[in-house]
Amino acid sequence: MSTEDRLAELEHQLQYLTDRQQILDCITSTSRGNDRFDKALIVGGYHEDGWHELGDKLIRGSDYGDHANSAHQAIAETNLHNVTMQICEIDGDVAHTESYVIGLFADPGGQTSRLLAGRYIDRLEKRDGKWGIVLRRATVEVAMEGEAKLPNGETPPGSRYLKGNRDRSDPSYERPLTNEGGGRW
Repeated sequence: MSTEDRLAELEHQLQYLTDRQQILDCITSTSRGNDRFDKALIVGGYHEDGWHELGDKLIRGSDYGDHANSAHQAIAETNLHNVTMQICEIDGDVAHTESYVIGLFADPGGQTSRLLAGRYIDRLEKRDGKWGIVLRRATVEVAMEGEAKLPNGETPPGSRYLKGNRDRSDPSYERPLTNEGGGRW
């Protein structure tokens, strides 16, 4: 293989890895936005003409931040969306992904919790150098509910563990990160 061919192959591989990481960052930032009630992060993952299918509703990506924040506020005191494994097929400036997601929801009062597991099935496009969701179809495939108990048998309220905030006062936004502040259960 010639030097030119090797460099071309390395350039192709580097572009694939860069695109792959940007796609993953796009998908995980929408989940972080859901948990922090950060509308800019949620809608920032969608192109202006993007859509989010939720149950039998089709919601504009630009409206999904308000919808998600309202829905999560109504059902949970806190929530965490975990994007786990992901399959990604990239064809030029179009990508199709299947991302497994586990959503954990602490009910008001923190005594009980729910777990929903499903997938984000996304079509993304790269426009002006930025990957964004054009269509997200969300599935729910497992749902469980139960007591919210820590390994020591206590429930989170009163445990004195750091509790995340649903806004930019969450410690994850703090720069530099210090050991001061933050709410406790």
